[in-house]
Amino acid sequence: MELREELPGDFDGIRELNRLAFDGDDEGRLVDALRADGLTIASLVAIIDGKLAGHVLFSRLWIETGEGNCLAASLAPMAVQPGMQRSGIGSALARRGIEICRDRGYTIALVVGHPGYYPRFGFSAEKARTLSSPYEGPAFMALELTPGALEGVAGTVKYPAAFSMFD
Repeated sequence: MELREELPGDFDGIRELNRLAFDGDDEGRLVDALRADGLTIASLVAIIDGKLAGHVLFSRLWIETGEGNCLAASLAPMAVQPGMQRSGIGSALARRGIEICRDRGYTIALVVGHPGYYPRFGFSAEKARTLSSPYEGPAFMALELTPGALEGVAGTVKYPAAFSMFD
């Protein structure tokens, strides 16, 4: 399996992969909108036997606190070809994306996802308890990319406009 940053020639395949994985077009449109708005931190693809097997996007968002805005990374969406799921592709993409976010200076990552899946990467609903979000609940989780990054951070998560299609 090859993991790499997306290339312009991957865009149609990423859109189709998200359509198949999520049974709809919203996630593909989200990727396109975040990319067009210049909010991409890391957009990674997994290639197996020359074919697109998976994709993950990490994009910028903000946490409004009493002391000002705090920049964070959002993991959304992550898609793996149906029939190839549960084979480690998504885990490899998530781990590499987390490393890239850390390398690029981000200290906090957020995800809205399956509470039984994302804790394996260190995401925790408990870590997100001081953050207000339109996606609150057990699926709303945070990860400290730098130890202690969420200590004393309380505020409202401001997702980019592209996420409004999920409201």
